[in-house]
Amino acid sequence: MPNFISEDQIEQALVQKLQHLHGFDALDCYTENAEDLNDGSGRANKRDVILVERVREAAIRLNPGIPSAAIEDALDKLLDRRQAMTLIAANREIYGLLRDGIPVEFDNAQGVRQQELVRLLDFNTPDNNRYLAVTQLWIKGERGFRRPDVLLYVNGIPLVFIELKNSNVKLRNAYDDNLTNYKAEIPQLFLTNAFCVLSNAIETKVGSITAEWEHFFNWLRADDEKQKIDRKAIREQGISLEGVIVGLLPKQRLLDYVENFILYYKDSSKIIAQNHQFIGVNRAYAAFLKREELAGKLGVFWHTQGSGKSFSMIFYARKIFRKQTGNFTFVVVTDRDDLDGQIYRNFLNTRTVSEAEAAQPKNSEEMRKFLGQNKRLVFTLIQKFRWDKGREYPELSGRNDIIVIVDEAHRTQYKSLAENMRKGLPRANYLAFTGTPLLGRERKTNAWFRLLDDAIEQGLAFCHEKEVALREVLESADVFEKLGRFNVYANALLANDEWRKGFNVYENTISSLYEACKPEIMGRGKQSRVREVAVCRRS
Repeated sequence: MPNFISEDQIEQALVQKLQHLHGFDALDCYTENAEDLNDGSGRANKRDVILVERVREAAIRLNPGIPSAAIEDALDKLLDRRQAMTLIAANREIYGLLRDGIPVEFDNAQGVRQQELVRLLDFNTPDNNRYLAVTQLWIKGERGFRRPDVLLYVNGIPLVFIELKNSNVKLRNAYDDNLTNYKAEIPQLFLTNAFCVLSNAIETKVGSITAEWEHFFNWLRADDEKQKIDRKAIREQGISLEGVIVGLLPKQRLLDYVENFILYYKDSSKIIAQNHQFIGVNRAYAAFLKREELAGKLGVFWHTQGSGKSFSMIFYARKIFRKQTGNFTFVVVTDRDDLDGQIYRNFLNTRTVSEAEAAQPKNSEEMRKFLGQNKRLVFTLIQKFRWDKGREYPELSGRNDIIVIVDEAHRTQYKSLAENMRKGLPRANYLAFTGTPLLGRERKTNAWFRLLDDAIEQGLAFCHEKEVALREVLESADVFEKLGRFNVYANALLANDEWRKGFNVYENTISSLYEACKPEIMGRGKQSRVREVAVCRRS
């Protein structure tokens, strides 16, 4: 058992790291009397959560060409309490103002009416913003005062809510007893909220204001999805908050997350990127920036089943649309009607595109027409690229600003239909979303083994996250030894209904690769290992 860690100790360590590692200022607003306005926040009313003077300073500094009267108009729009709106509707509206700017009108020096946007956050230059960690801020609500542990402000706007518990208190209490009650009693705190963090040092979870407890998630990795996580050490040392501090709260990452990794679905729920989505989308985005160097081969985005693949596609497309100039068109290719419809609806329901900006062509001719119209999103089935044998597939578009997202690449990427797709879109950029490694006859044998070893490592990492002890397997140097032992341990996961769905992708991957590697395994004198593994697979 880990040593006892108090929430005060967690709070102090968090604030110190935010100061020393990430350049946050710190402000302790605790007062013995909750009514006391002399808490250092500069508020005139204890119901307020936005630090108005800090917002005003940022607005003036970031918008030098906009007159002060227009700045005040923008602040009024931000500070409107929106009491007639639901919390999610108000949060969405304010998020739009923070992300895109607050529209204002004013007459310029020549008396000409101008329309501008007042920016309150500088997403392009993180150091142009002011970051503040506020602790123990009394907030007046409908039933008295409440005092959140830590609030992270950017330019006077509270974006991150952090609730802490002693290490011997179950983390769910932070959700049930604090976050849930705070949303009901001091809802004004969550109008500008981007995301929430709950921690007792032993365990840390991240979630949105609409997320149920079951949808709060871990944030353990900073840069590498394959990073091996020692959960036992994290618990024993009480360092679960480190993943969030390092992976999510640095200035650039925090603003990137706020700008590009928040969605609203059907105006009823707020979806924020999970750890693997944030890392994976940013890795794919980095490849997109090098698309000319990569000759349009943007790589593979690995995803386990049921882990938000369509939303990762949306985060990816939205970031490119927002951060890069150009008339980009995304072509999303699947091989099943239900997948095609699901992804299409998710793009529409998150308002990533409108129906006028999206298209679902019936055939190649319609595809050519829509691409010529510069549609932002085209959703199609790989089967739409079918063509008569013996006839050369025609070019549909020679544009180099088309990004083709191939879903479930293990089923579609290496069929003749995919060859037609590449002939039809010869200058497009291609990104594969898959849960299974890419296969192909022309792959060399050593590449098969690298894929097999990599698949086993990822499967073992998944096992390890579920606390199935596989350290000795992870450290094994022999891929054949790993394969044999992997199958034994896999039974522990396949026997659990909750885990089976996510694990099956690795199981299927390794099965396919094992079959592909079998001839070479036999050729290397590993026949006994083949028989051994085959027994394990059947058991």
